[in-house]
Amino acid sequence: MTQSYTRSISALALGAALAVSPLASVAQDTGVTPEQAPATPDAPVIAPDETAPPAPAEQTAPDAAPGASADETAPDAPPEAPPEAADDSAQAPAEDPLAAAPYPANTPREVGADWPTWGGDERAQRYSPLDQITPENVAQLERAWVYHTGDLPSGETEGKYSPENTPLKVGDDLLMCTAMNILISVDARTGEENWRYNPDVPAEAIPYGATCRGVSVWTDPAKAEGDACATRVIEATIDARLIAVDTETGEPCADFGDNGNVDLWEGIGEKVPGWYAVTAPPAIVRGVVVTGAQVKDGQAEDAPSGVVRGYDARSGDMVWAWDLAAPDEMRNGPPEGGTYTRGTPNMWTTATGDEDLGLVYLPLGNSSVDYYGSNRSDAENEYATSLVALDATTGEERWKFQTVRHDVWDYDLGSQASLLDYRGTPAVLLASKQGDVYILNRETGEPLTPVGEITGVPQGDIEPDFIADSQPVSDFFSIRKPDLTEQDMWGFTPIDQLFCRIRFRMAQYDGYLTPPSTDWYIQYPGYNGGNDWGSVAIDPERKLMVMNYNDVPNYNRLVPREDADAAGWRPINESGNEGSGAAEGAGDPQTGAPYAIQVNAGWQSELTGMPCTSPPYGGITAVDLETGEQVWDTPLGTARRNGPFGIPSMLPIKIGTPNNGGSVITRGGLIFIGAATDNLFRAIDMETGETLWSDAMDQGGQANPISYEVDGVQYVVIGPGGHHFMRAPVGDALIAYKLPSGS
Repeated sequence: MTQSYTRSISALALGAALAVSPLASVAQDTGVTPEQAPATPDAPVIAPDETAPPAPAEQTAPDAAPGASADETAPDAPPEAPPEAADDSAQAPAEDPLAAAPYPANTPREVGADWPTWGGDERAQRYSPLDQITPENVAQLERAWVYHTGDLPSGETEGKYSPENTPLKVGDDLLMCTAMNILISVDARTGEENWRYNPDVPAEAIPYGATCRGVSVWTDPAKAEGDACATRVIEATIDARLIAVDTETGEPCADFGDNGNVDLWEGIGEKVPGWYAVTAPPAIVRGVVVTGAQVKDGQAEDAPSGVVRGYDARSGDMVWAWDLAAPDEMRNGPPEGGTYTRGTPNMWTTATGDEDLGLVYLPLGNSSVDYYGSNRSDAENEYATSLVALDATTGEERWKFQTVRHDVWDYDLGSQASLLDYRGTPAVLLASKQGDVYILNRETGEPLTPVGEITGVPQGDIEPDFIADSQPVSDFFSIRKPDLTEQDMWGFTPIDQLFCRIRFRMAQYDGYLTPPSTDWYIQYPGYNGGNDWGSVAIDPERKLMVMNYNDVPNYNRLVPREDADAAGWRPINESGNEGSGAAEGAGDPQTGAPYAIQVNAGWQSELTGMPCTSPPYGGITAVDLETGEQVWDTPLGTARRNGPFGIPSMLPIKIGTPNNGGSVITRGGLIFIGAATDNLFRAIDMETGETLWSDAMDQGGQANPISYEVDGVQYVVIGPGGHHFMRAPVGDALIAYKLPSGS
């Protein structure tokens, strides 16, 4: 079926003449590459292959349905929201709240000398006001120190690490967690370890990967400086605990839960290691620690609940629970012997706290069975793949905004929402896996930028009565590309290109939002498309947004229940957590639904292990927040560590690889980012998209960097860590950079 919604969009350059695989990279990084001057892994190097950015791309936001001009894509007055976009039942603050706020609003720590929260500051803009490092001197950047955590995979954890960690900088210290949730403090000047606390997380708790993206910090207003746990580090673990320790000593906070531990399995049901885990840092708003959890996808309809809960930051007592299917009944927890509503959409990514309004913004994922929806409840359909605002002190809903209706594509909201002022209105910016960017009123959830509709969505043969016949889309900005064609199929040789073309012809493909099928079908973008957990960065002075993104499809097939049962596909609660580290959807049983799912993530050729579609597979773009127009757009990542059959080509060709992890923008006019699968840490010119400097690391850069200041010196730090699924070498380093003394 033809979709009636069209776009005017310019595609990225195809890039490489030589085929390379961004998803197959296994050899050790030598630190010496053809595109760089000879260097050891400890020496910064320039990447001349990336010093010629393409001309600014055309605006990729869709043509407005009524024929609006580019100037009309950012109206002075908020447009009327489509019926499903804003929640008409949004609640005002309760007069008699079910749970009182434990503490008044805090004055958030400022970003600059410090990096006090995972997203930089409360606004989660990933922006630093430091300007000592500039486009003119960044070529002199050098390693200041390297710290190794010692947390590396071995034995039963081999092949299961994806740390994704971003440290905080508070005072003189960097505070972080490792893949297995070891809490560590190091000196921000020297990288020397201050202390560590090991919560002894068992290997069997690893879900898809051993991941701890970061920690949070809270200062108790009732305690004096020097008191035990006056300021505390709070993390959530993959074995589902909240842990609080003293920032000065690493000792557990005795007044928090059971000697610094709170059990998040309470009310969840049978404890099945790896099924329910927390990988994101909690949000702390007005003394309430807010956390969701990752529920391993595709296992069973009767999965653990996606409940989001708030805990007192001092005592660890639960303040409220938000069970989207029973918000009032479950506010104080389930009845004795009961559980929160099972199988509901969860929040596996990072929430954003708003001290001013006392709200917390929750990007929700999909239901536990991602690729079949006819068994879902009305509540699941109403909340899946939505941004939801809750009163952080009571857990009561204020508003919600849904980006996909009846989601059967696993288009979870993975990106942390960012706060900003948009034309005088407190706003929240949300980026999606499909590449859409929305700006909403922070108080009401009403769109401040245009939201359109795609109609004529293909319905398919499996669930024609369930698939929504229209979907919301951003008319402000989207990075989504045109539908694939047979000519987009690609290969290392004519033989594997022909193979991929045959696969294309065999597949069911009706363009964007092709529904699931028992025949092989193409999902484009795939669930790793658009913007994910690394999130966007915002320059509030230049009024620009920087977004790195993926541009890869999935090649999927629904597997009838009898075939899945015959193949021995069983959910984690029946088979145990084998912790294979496989991609989400690769042989997921979806027990309770009539179909299991088989996903080829990134659509890799069975012949070479390389993508069947042509590069670039990922990029980075800057967008004018006033107009929604693209300022520049360029592929992100070279072929140096990628090649057919997993053999690195070591070629300097800038092809644009898949990427995971975000960026930091500095007032000095630079973007620092790892993310790509070539192990390079880059500094990019904010104005042009030109790469001005890079450093070759011996592990993948799948983590968000930060910038801070000590003794008048600006540092940039990344804890690269690597990623098992991205096939980027895993490591345990924290690497700090600065300019040479006297420069």
